[in-house]
Amino acid sequence: MNAHQVTEEQSFFKRFAKELRVQRWDDHRFYHQSRINQSLHFFSCISFMIMYAMIVINPSVAALLGWLVAMSSRQIGHFFFESRDFDKTNEKSHDYKESVKVGYNLSRKRILMGLVAGVPIVLYFDPTFFGIFQAYTSFEEFLYSLSMVWLVQGIAALIFRTIHLFFIRDVMTGIVWFTKILTDPFHDFKIYWKSPFYLLKGQLIDPMDHCFLEEGDEVEEPLTTSR
Repeated sequence: MNAHQVTEEQSFFKRFAKELRVQRWDDHRFYHQSRINQSLHFFSCISFMIMYAMIVINPSVAALLGWLVAMSSRQIGHFFFESRDFDKTNEKSHDYKESVKVGYNLSRKRILMGLVAGVPIVLYFDPTFFGIFQAYTSFEEFLYSLSMVWLVQGIAALIFRTIHLFFIRDVMTGIVWFTKILTDPFHDFKIYWKSPFYLLKGQLIDPMDHCFLEEGDEVEEPLTTSR
């Protein structure tokens, strides 16, 4: 490997690290101001980490844990506890924040969660799920078929949005977002583990003091401008 290749590789990882930092920062300051939402994310991230461990042991249990516990608690926080009012901290409207969301904004999440919720209904009326499975004869077999469809849906949702970002933004944005989603449980644990304690003290909204730049700090334009 010559010096030019080394420089290009260093440039790639530097840009990757910067965009990952910006995507995480925008995600936190725009969409996680509610202490209830933060606390639910803390619970969710623990559930996801257990799911990661279970996926190599029992993928069926991992899929059920992922959608019924980890993902549900995470999305409840976004749908019911984050304000839709004008964001005075960031001086942005709710519509603006929805438009710059790199991943699944609320509109896209409604579609995704609707598709997920529809699976058990379809499976109830069609035990073979369009001929993919052998018809279940017990509740345990029903749960197994359900979990396998949910597992595929989760993987498909992640891959679909990643490839979508390749076209509407660039490959780097898609790769960074893919990495961010997979590592979110560990990052959320790091930044939200104190949120339940603040919530118990009666603080419903994070004052976001860390969002205000001190004199001399550089303002970094957000990279999350894709729809």
